[in-house]
Amino acid sequence: MIFSLNHNAEKHSECYLKVESRDMEMLQSKPGRIVFARLSENEDLLEAINVVAEKSRILAGFFILIGTLKKANLGYYREGKHETIKVDGPVEIVSCTGNISLKNEKPFAHAHVSVSNERGEVMGGHAMPGCTIDIIGQLVLVEATDARLLVKFDEKTKLFLWSLEK
Repeated sequence: MIFSLNHNAEKHSECYLKVESRDMEMLQSKPGRIVFARLSENEDLLEAINVVAEKSRILAGFFILIGTLKKANLGYYREGKHETIKVDGPVEIVSCTGNISLKNEKPFAHAHVSVSNERGEVMGGHAMPGCTIDIIGQLVLVEATDARLLVKFDEKTKLFLWSLEK
């Protein structure tokens, strides 16, 4: 495995690492602002996260979220597509993590979520459109100050994947 490192000495936060023996790229950034947002009942989970990122002018970052959902649409990736598992609620969000990148020059939330029902049974997967906030969603969004994360369609996987740029 051969690593080549391009490190800008004047701006220590900019570091681009290319791993030549793999199709792997890494980009380093410093954390910036932290945004706390309360999502409202009946909002679509992903749309609400995108709105918070857009209004906060966050173009790259990561987030965590807790709360409840009226219903959850969980994706499972198989053979080039996401199959959707519908979970009727109310359900508790045990964990929801994800990242913000740019898709068509707009903030794009990619999230995975685990939810539990009243019996404590847990299901999880890719958060798909249609996850509807029940009573509350509490979002913590951390900005990556000097990163530009773009998602581009990958023909091989049929997924939108990061394209890391310096």
